[in-house]
Amino acid sequence: MPTLPPYVPQSSVAERLPRIFPEGIPNRGNCIGPAAANTVFTALYIGAVEKYGRDLGPVHTYRMTDEQAKLASDADRDGYYQRIRGKKPLIGTSRWYADNSREQIRDSVLKNGLVAIGAIVRRAGMATTSSVPRYALKNDFAALFDPVFVGTALDDAMNKFRSTHLSKSALDRVAIMLSGATGGKSKVLVNFPSGETRHLEPGPSSVVAKAVVEVFAPTFLDVPVVVWLSESGNKVVVRDDKIAAQIGLKIDPKTTLPDLILVDLGPPDPLLVFVEVVATDGAINETRKHAFYEITDAGGFDRSNIAFVSAFQDRQKAGFKKTGAHLAWGSFAWFVSEPANIIIMRGDEPIRLSQLLSEIGETLTHPPSSAP
Repeated sequence: MPTLPPYVPQSSVAERLPRIFPEGIPNRGNCIGPAAANTVFTALYIGAVEKYGRDLGPVHTYRMTDEQAKLASDADRDGYYQRIRGKKPLIGTSRWYADNSREQIRDSVLKNGLVAIGAIVRRAGMATTSSVPRYALKNDFAALFDPVFVGTALDDAMNKFRSTHLSKSALDRVAIMLSGATGGKSKVLVNFPSGETRHLEPGPSSVVAKAVVEVFAPTFLDVPVVVWLSESGNKVVVRDDKIAAQIGLKIDPKTTLPDLILVDLGPPDPLLVFVEVVATDGAINETRKHAFYEITDAGGFDRSNIAFVSAFQDRQKAGFKKTGAHLAWGSFAWFVSEPANIIIMRGDEPIRLSQLLSEIGETLTHPPSSAP
């Protein structure tokens, strides 16, 4: 019987996975959910780790039982591995999954989760439809669950694993999310282009609004000015009627207004930017876009000088998942966690991909990868 890794309870695996893969990790949900925890536990249980030479298949996870998982001796663990290989009766009746759950484990957890992120290796040269086990935990990933790793030593090992297996853009995204992009209990101080400062109420919406003012505006606008900023409850934080009057924009709080209105004074004709901050809902859809057009049409603005932006914390957060399918054509989506990038919802007339590539240049042919 081969040497096996130390026995680790499933609860410990479930507790560590979100720490190994913090917010901002690509496909994080596939890597930290219950099915992922069960799969990693099972791999450790049977010794499916690179250095032990054993492989995991979805069958090992979906045929695990509560009774078997509590048997911690090497003999019991090896017995389970051999029993699955020989298709012998299981110990216990509390099965974790039905036999038809293999696709969830194979596709969501393994293919699009732990294999994609660099935590699990897949043996090459096997047919996709083969039922033969082919997966193993990478040595440095498996080591993160060793009970001897605690405190600073565990944090250092997790950081080393991420730096080894994640791309720079993915690491940057994680760093931004860990720095406080989810909001806390303290008021949020916003530094405006004018040099003024304002405090916003605590919460994720305020963190996104701060990023729009301090990061988005100077990144995507030449001479940014904030002429309107409001919080939930219609609390007006900034209202610059002087600038609004100079460009012919009438701000009436009784009408439908976005969370922020920015103006770029750099172009010959000022560019108006309507921004909605999306924590859970409220992105710019077709209805809101046309409501904002009513305001600009009344002021005589050319629609070619109007931009609409929905600002989110992260592509994997609930706000984008809930509203992304309803974003208005002709609008933009921007994410705090990926501040140099922007999504363009291009509509109107069809256009050849070759022309799009020509217009966008290197962006599409050499995109900033967030995958490992």
